[in-house]
Amino acid sequence: MTLPYGYAKGKIVTTPQLKPTQRPHEVQYHLHFGLSVAGAQWDIAVNVGTTDADDLLKYKLPFDFSHPVLATLQSAAPGSHDLTGQDALPAIDFQRSDFLANTGAWLNSDVMNGSDTLEPIATLQSLLVRAMQSDFDVYVFGRFYSEGNGMHDVHMNQGSKGEFIHRPGNDSNDHNDIWQDGAVLVDLGAPQGAPQWALYVAAFDQQWLPTDDLGNPTKNSKPIS
Repeated sequence: MTLPYGYAKGKIVTTPQLKPTQRPHEVQYHLHFGLSVAGAQWDIAVNVGTTDADDLLKYKLPFDFSHPVLATLQSAAPGSHDLTGQDALPAIDFQRSDFLANTGAWLNSDVMNGSDTLEPIATLQSLLVRAMQSDFDVYVFGRFYSEGNGMHDVHMNQGSKGEFIHRPGNDSNDHNDIWQDGAVLVDLGAPQGAPQWALYVAAFDQQWLPTDDLGNPTKNSKPIS
């Protein structure tokens, strides 16, 4: 089944904190921060890297992001917006839309060691702190927590293998799907008279494209580059 997906629009209300999550063969790191969403504080967990040198994070972090969908987001009311089952923007699919057109090449994350001075942690954390201090609107795309208010899986959510293969009828809370990719966007206002937006997107080395209609890698898929 399709997992609950969408985006939250709000203001950052707590300083981002780096937290580790132990996985079977690696430690994944997330930046957690509180987002005020229609009067409630949500926990946001954004993937920023891993200790596994064989499954590093690839990311993009442009500060000049531009796309027609931004007008839709800017006019949306603050709060949570359910996009489950939608197959067009503003739901995000890195393969099936032009959302990442003109955003440059994917960058390789550092191998994480718990330090917040590595990339992309350092730059993203600085951006989020700036957004909090300046009261900027922040948009987080990902999957809704199954319990409580929050969002996770803020990365590409298709193209994985093994335990993440999407099988018809699967109701687990972590599997491939299409039109469910994650992102963080910050509306930086118009500091020089023109609208400026920052974007953060990420994927793991072991997530491959293209994918089929379930979000699983096809026989001719390859790692993103």
